Amino acid sequence: MRIATFNVNGIAARLPRLLEWLDSRKPDVACLQEVKCIDERFPAADIEALGYHVLVHGQKSFNGVAILSREPATEVQRGLPGDDSDEQARYLEADVNGVRIASIYLPNGNPQPGPKFDYKLAWMKRLEARAATLFASETPTVLAGDYNVAPEDRDVFSMKAMANDALVQPESRAALRRIVHQGWTEALRAVHPADDHLYTFWDYQAGCWPRNAGLRIDHFLLCPRVADRLTNATVDREARGAEKASDHAPVWIDIR
Repeated sequence: MRIATFNVNGIAARLPRLLEWLDSRKPDVACLQEVKCIDERFPAADIEALGYHVLVHGQKSFNGVAILSREPATEVQRGLPGDDSDEQARYLEADVNGVRIASIYLPNGNPQPGPKFDYKLAWMKRLEARAATLFASETPTVLAGDYNVAPEDRDVFSMKAMANDALVQPESRAALRRIVHQGWTEALRAVHPADDHLYTFWDYQAGCWPRNAGLRIDHFLLCPRVADRLTNATVDREARGAEKASDHAPVWIDIR
């Protein structure tokens, strides 16, 4: 089973690149983030033509997540529990072929300090609670998406340049560690423990892509039942170099 995560940075602008990638890599499940459209404007027909079923939790102009699957998916949770007043579309959870899969778009948190950073940390606390519930259930679970956290200094092209960014603050990293330490396996690092340039995002500014000035912020967290079956985890870097590409590259794992 091949499961992917891809922050497309606007489905309308990136649809040709997404369709090309889906046709080439053929994941069984693809979790999308930042689709930036309401459900009714999501280009489901184009994606269904490639043989996928579509679940969308959209929002006008901002955020938005989706789960594309070869087998029909059963939606379990739309929106992250814990705050009924939160209207941002950042979390979608579904059962696909016996696996619980969540598509996650964690808040960026910039500028920090400030209300956006406070929201990020509060959102991560809610994610920690949801992850604990899923872990305790012993359901085969994959938490995939753009976490907007670079876990270690080596996941950042320059800590000096990023020192004030919300993605690398001690509080952000500690919040992610608390989730991982529940017992989850971080798939990319499990497969590539020694790669110090394992990036998934390259900003459009300052020539970041040509300079390989990247960040590793797209992650898979696997419960033990899934981690035991992990055979591969890969970043499709070449997708970032395509014309009108997203600033993120797709990331995927294989589970036997």
